[in-house]
Order: sequence, then structure tokens, then C-alpha cells
Amino acid sequence: MDNLNNRPQNTQEAVTVSLEALRAGTVPFSTLEAAFGPTSLGIILVKDLPSQYEDLRHRLLSYSSHLANLPGEELEKLECPEAKWLIGWSRGRETLKNGVYDTLKGSYYVNCAFYKDPSLSSASGDYPSFPEYTAPNIWPSEDLLPSFRSTFTELCTLIIDTAVLVARACDQYASSTIEGYKPNYLETIVKNSTTTKARLLHYFPPLAAAAATTSESPPPTAHQDDWCATHLDHGCLTGLTSAMYVDETNLPPSSSSPSSSSSFSTSSPLPELLHPPSPDSGLYILSRTNTTTKITIPHDNLAFQTGQALEIITRGKFKAVPHFVRGYGSVRTGENERAMAVARNTLAVFTPRRDVEDVILMIMVTEPNLDDPIDERRTFADFARAVVQRNH
Repeated sequence: MDNLNNRPQNTQEAVTVSLEALRAGTVPFSTLEAAFGPTSLGIILVKDLPSQYEDLRHRLLSYSSHLANLPGEELEKLECPEAKWLIGWSRGRETLKNGVYDTLKGSYYVNCAFYKDPSLSSASGDYPSFPEYTAPNIWPSEDLLPSFRSTFTELCTLIIDTAVLVARACDQYASSTIEGYKPNYLETIVKNSTTTKARLLHYFPPLAAAAATTSESPPPTAHQDDWCATHLDHGCLTGLTSAMYVDETNLPPSSSSPSSSSSFSTSSPLPELLHPPSPDSGLYILSRTNTTTKITIPHDNLAFQTGQALEIITRGKFKAVPHFVRGYGSVRTGENERAMAVARNTLAVFTPRRDVEDVILMIMVTEPNLDDPIDERRTFADFARAVVQRNH
């Protein structure tokens, strides 16, 4: 088996652009090539975001810890087995490398069709055999997680707004470099998609993950991709927030009764650690030269990562890149005991959709509509169904 720990480290940095440059359409083609091209890291950072972004990020990623610490009977009410757990709460349902089930992180999936039409809660179109996209969203009650839904939808809307601008820049590049490219194709997909899906992730603290480990699930390890195995996103663009690390030793036990005096306030933002327990933990990209690069996303930036659908749409001009999330080692005691209670939270939004990560990091991926063609032979529905069947 390939040993990720022996791969050389790369010092290449992610490309950064301003939101204003995206709005003005002045991002140079050379910048897009450096961010997404064949020798790139396949990721771009966007700075100077709207003023509300940092507060929305902090609040939603705090909800990730509150949500994951709800009693099991409450989490079960938020599951959707008929959608292969790709709507609502999911833990231990996804298979990773070697066919093992992933209990190291929990995910909360939301379909972002509300971006196109607030009345929609699932993908539009007649696809009765594709509940992974067409099943309606499941939301916790306001008593259980006050303002969770409104915070979630507001942040996703901001991320998709930004993804539309990134897509517009990609269209400008593709129209100038690809013969026969349909003008505004990617922007139209991102703006009008009803299959964009957000994935709020909670990477459980190592002690909690070890307690949940079964003979069929992977134990916490020191391998580089122990928190999220190396993979490619299958959508067009994946929007990511920076990860949020939380010391969960300070969280009182959750209560099945939201009104119980012993329950913590599930609407309160949590204190965020300034640094992860290990400087090596976080998001990594694997280059085509077999080197790994750690990606650091500033708290006030968004990141957008390329997916397989974008590579197909741009005929290989932009490349999807393998990436993984590294934890901070196996469960130990002594000086590292406190670190074993630290969780990582994220959100991923896929446009059109793909899968993502945990601690408090947010990733958003934009995806095409189910009937949108991605090449001469396949619609996005054909492509996405094959990926879902492979991973679940």
C-alpha cells in the first residue's frame, strides 16, 4: 500500500484573488491557469468577502459540534436511509479505502435547491430512482437547534454567490481557449442548479472516534489521510471554509430535552482554537508529481476546489486534484490527552455535488442539474449515480 507519510512535501502556495476582481471580471487568465491548470494545486482562495461571512462561518461551524453531540435518538430522527444517508445526518454509512465504514466523522447533508427557488427543498426533475438528490431536506426543530436552518441557508447562499463569480471567470477563460465552448455555460450551471449540495462535517475527537470504532470501521491512526481518505470531488467547484477546531471537553453532556436545565445552549457560538493540536493536521492536496501540499485557508477567505465535472467540461484545461484530510495521530495519553478531545468542523458545498470533510471546516460544492450534459455521452445524473454507487 502507498505510504502517504513518505511522500515529499511541497511548498507551493494556493493562488488568491479578491472578490472585487471576480466581480469586475479582471482576473488574468494566467492566474486561473496557476490556480486550476495542469500543474496547479486545483484550488483558489477568495479574499475580501462580505462583512457577514466570518460571523456566519463561526456560527454554523459551532452548530456542527452541537449537532454531533445530540443524543443518538435525536440524530436518528434526522437520518434518511432511502437517500443513502445523503440527506440529513450520516455517520458510519460511507465506505472509504479498503471498503471500511467511516465512523471518524459525521456529516449533515443539505440540498441547496433553495438558492434557485426558496420553495424547493430538493432537486427538480422526474428522477424517482435518484432519492440521493430528490429527497426533501431534513431540518432539526428550532427547539433543538435554534436558527440552525437560517444560518445554514444564509451561508450557503453567500458561498454559491461567490461560486457563480468563480464560474464566470472560468467561462471567460474557456471561451477564449476551447473551440466551440458554450458561452456562460459553467455560470449558468452553478446559478441554476438544483443539485448543489452542502455537507457540514464534524471530525470527531480521537477519543470519541475510538469509542465508536467497531471491527468494521477504521481506528484512529497516524496515516496522513486518516480523517478523510485521498479522493477526487466529482462536481464542478467545491466551496470550502477554513476548518474550525473546538475543544469539546468544555461541552456539557447533551440532553434529549432541549429545555432541560442541564443542556447547553445549542445556538451559542463556541470558542475556536487558534491552532490545530498538531501543525501537520488539515487539508492536503496530492500533486501529479506525487508530492503533498498542506492548504491553509484564512478564516476570512473562501476556497474553491476543482472537481471531475469541471475537468470534463473544460476538456482537461482545468484539472481535478486528489486531496485528503490528515488528523493528529493515534489516541495517546499524557501531554496529548487534551488534544484528544479536539474536534474539527467544516462545511462543503458542491456545485454540482461531490463529497467532503470534518472539525469545523465548511465546504460547499456546486453541481449541475441532473439532466445537464457534462460530455457527449453522459448527463450529470449518469455521472453522479456511478459515484454514489461506488461510495455507498
